[in-house]
Amino acid sequence: MSESWVIEEDGPATVPSGAVRDVLRARIARGRLETWLTGSSGRSLAVVTNTERAMVVLLAREGDPGEHAVDPGAEGWSDGYVLANGQDDEYPDEDTIPLDEAFRIVEHLVGEGAWPADARWVSDR
Repeated sequence: MSESWVIEEDGPATVPSGAVRDVLRARIARGRLETWLTGSSGRSLAVVTNTERAMVVLLAREGDPGEHAVDPGAEGWSDGYVLANGQDDEYPDEDTIPLDEAFRIVEHLVGEGAWPADARWVSDR
């Protein structure tokens, strides 16, 4: 049985992998720069964006430090990662990825349950 994912904030409907990009784009257009997807296995997938780059984090369970997508060699820092509570974060660009790459990775994680083979990520455990 494959894992199903929901954005609880948006209601109980399952988000199919083919709809993830559109759902995230619509949320970003509404100013929702932080999105948490919850998997039926108990995993959580976070996407926080500044509309150009995104922090993508996969947690195995509550309290897990998780793992996140990276862009090795990217230089500088970016801000504007606004959380639902209003906190405005800044991250090194090497710890975030371009937004289109984030969409691709999240779509794959939701559809396949694992990082794409060509994705760069690090464990924070």
